Amino acid sequence: MGSILYTGKMKKRIRYILIVTLALLGTGMGLYQWLFADLPDPSAIDGRTPPPSIRITDRNGRLLYDLLDAENGRHTILPLDQIPPSLQQAAIATEDKNFYQNPGVDAAGILRAAWINLRGGEILAGGSTITQQVARTLLLDADERTKRTIRRKLRESWLAWRLAREYDKDEILALYLNHTYYGSMAYGVEAAAQTYFGKTAADLTLAESALIAGLAQSPAVYNPFANPDAAKTRQQVVLDLMWQQEFVDSLEYDLARRQPLVYTAAPYPLLAPHFVSMVEAELDALFSPAEIARHGGLTVRATLDWNWQEQAEEIVNRQVSRLNEPPDGGPGHNANNAALIALNPQDGAVLALVGNADYFDEANGGTINMAIAPRQPGSALKPVIYAAALSPEQPQPWTAASMLTDVRTTFITHEGEPYVPINYSRNEHGPALLRPALASSLNVPAVQVLDAIGVETAVQFAAEMGITTLGEPDEYDLSFALGGGAVRLLDLTAVYAAFANGGSRIQPYLILDVMDAAGEVVYTAVPDKPARVLDERVAWLISDILSDDEARLLSFGANSVLRLDRPAAVKTGTTTQFRDNWTVGYTPDLAVGVWVGNADNTPMENISGISGAGPIWHQFMRQALAGRPPIPFVRPDGLSRVEICALSGLLPGDACPFRRWEWFLDGTEPVETDSFYRRVWVDARTGLLAAEDEPDAQRIERLVLNLPGVFHPWARAEGLLLLDDLRRGADDGETAATDAPSPLRLVSPDQNSVYRLSPALPQTAQKLRLEAVADGRFRELVLWLDGEPIASFTQPPFTFWWMMTPGQHTLWAAGLNGVGEWVTSESVMFAVREGMDGETAVTP
Repeated sequence: MGSILYTGKMKKRIRYILIVTLALLGTGMGLYQWLFADLPDPSAIDGRTPPPSIRITDRNGRLLYDLLDAENGRHTILPLDQIPPSLQQAAIATEDKNFYQNPGVDAAGILRAAWINLRGGEILAGGSTITQQVARTLLLDADERTKRTIRRKLRESWLAWRLAREYDKDEILALYLNHTYYGSMAYGVEAAAQTYFGKTAADLTLAESALIAGLAQSPAVYNPFANPDAAKTRQQVVLDLMWQQEFVDSLEYDLARRQPLVYTAAPYPLLAPHFVSMVEAELDALFSPAEIARHGGLTVRATLDWNWQEQAEEIVNRQVSRLNEPPDGGPGHNANNAALIALNPQDGAVLALVGNADYFDEANGGTINMAIAPRQPGSALKPVIYAAALSPEQPQPWTAASMLTDVRTTFITHEGEPYVPINYSRNEHGPALLRPALASSLNVPAVQVLDAIGVETAVQFAAEMGITTLGEPDEYDLSFALGGGAVRLLDLTAVYAAFANGGSRIQPYLILDVMDAAGEVVYTAVPDKPARVLDERVAWLISDILSDDEARLLSFGANSVLRLDRPAAVKTGTTTQFRDNWTVGYTPDLAVGVWVGNADNTPMENISGISGAGPIWHQFMRQALAGRPPIPFVRPDGLSRVEICALSGLLPGDACPFRRWEWFLDGTEPVETDSFYRRVWVDARTGLLAAEDEPDAQRIERLVLNLPGVFHPWARAEGLLLLDDLRRGADDGETAATDAPSPLRLVSPDQNSVYRLSPALPQTAQKLRLEAVADGRFRELVLWLDGEPIASFTQPPFTFWWMMTPGQHTLWAAGLNGVGEWVTSESVMFAVREGMDGETAVTP
């Protein structure tokens, strides 16, 4: 009976023990599941670190911009040996004084916190080691890490213990210092150093290190920008802890306590914003997000020189303000946008790039990067046309002394339509040699050159030089010579750089090199090898012409803003209705392009390239090159210098009174002698050529011009003495002109021309030149329009600017000669219609 009872008790005990055991196992398994089952593997911590940010600096290390992750802010990872010991010690003294001794968790601290806080159901006091903070920051998800519960504390402690088994102490400390949040979107000590003090972590003082270490406990409360007094108080606490734990001696402690804390005025600079945006785009092509993360963040050293950039931005803003609010109190010019590019012409490095006058001016499209926005270049494209004509590859290369026709000329486009360009000054200059025609930006000669070499040749050559925005040649006509094709300022400046470097095309680039967090270079720019696209002699000749202050006297006068204190080649451009101003120029070591206008393409008011963009170019070139010795354009071999007659460009004859020296590519020197100037004998009584048997007493020697017929109207209008006007049969070995022009004729407008009024301009500003030419026999000349006299003259020039009105019109001229007879010219029919486009007039 006893044994049976004993057996029954044993069974009950076993059953009880089994139940308890199962209950404990179930509870344990449930507790484990509740606490640890979904925890991540500490060995995979590298894959859980937030992506590092990218720092973009100028070529000298000046921070331009931190590319911040939208969720993780500024973040740069440093090796522990690049974090100053004072900052490491400040973190240990403040957060975990037993860091190098504990196993990753502080059991006493946890128990103490539990005893104090569990009664409230939540954790109200600390107790986390540095290792625990790393576990919380990098291994717990965002929702859990903000909870203040015993469960989170236990999970965090378990992860910390496992971390301490997986990594050594220095690795854990580096993780802590690189990923802790220090406020103001700064993650890690490098980001904090840049954000609060504008310097790298390696350059922090003891006082600054103590302040940053103290922020980790409560970044919002101790933020020095918002609460400088609280931040200073917290810094003193950190210094006290460092002294108590003998990380610093009394002298270091006292100096750090007294050191003033100077915070950066721009914690998140955005310098050169348009340039930075271009760098970002180039980075996207160089590195994938995974590569950036693998490198631990990148420092991108750009080609830009911040000192030059700052000067450029100041100059651009000052000029735009001056144009809209002139110092003399006059009306503004409605010029709201401007851009500037500065390149190294030898390798294409972008040294300065101002994409707009004010990046933050939303009303005027400030964010639009006008340095890369295609716009009409006006006359700034002319050097490309002339370079193509001067090329020795042409069947008959032009020269700097080639004579061009700067008189009213009607060209026929490939569509069979008349095209009549006019100069900006609306003046004509008769025979014009290529040098002054280019330097003074004369329009009619430029179109003549394009007409001679062909639009297709010119467009293809412009593309070879580096203009990337052009379409097919058949999309353009003769207006291409005056800027009838949209280009980018960046491209056009690179084209001028090719002139500066002797004829080699360069590819502008933005990045010098890229370093990872450890300071190892992971990318170094290798600029494209310059490709020769132009004979070096032609490149030098273009530079010589564009730097010739005397050659640009016709349009710009002496000592304009285009002249520097050193050899500098430069060209301006202005488009129809003053929509675009350009000035692009260079020295052998710097190419600079400037554009002024409106991003929305609205017209400016009465402003040209020399008055709008020119001052920006001049001031920037002077400031950027200050202190540098002048560098001449080195003349290559294969050029010869020849004396020419200044009017015809030919070898001077005995009668040529004006001579100059000109450079020629070998083999292109003139061989003919000038015949424009002639010395003749004139009958003193009649003013005509004297007969061979005329008595010497009646003969006067005169210097006259023997010009081609196309120049006669211009010469007569200028009051010049023409040989044809002195002839009276067979005198002086000459025969009378059988094709002498009519004594009175109209030269503007052309027969059957059609003009269109532009609604964008006031009608009072839309005028048409009406012009007649006559020989010296008329005492009075009257212009008649539609049967009504509209202008009367007693001496040349016989020019009248008529305000256009819609309709079909008939014009003629009538002249009163010396015997009292009226002589009438042939009539010219023309039409004026309503429309969008007026007569093309591209200015220099």
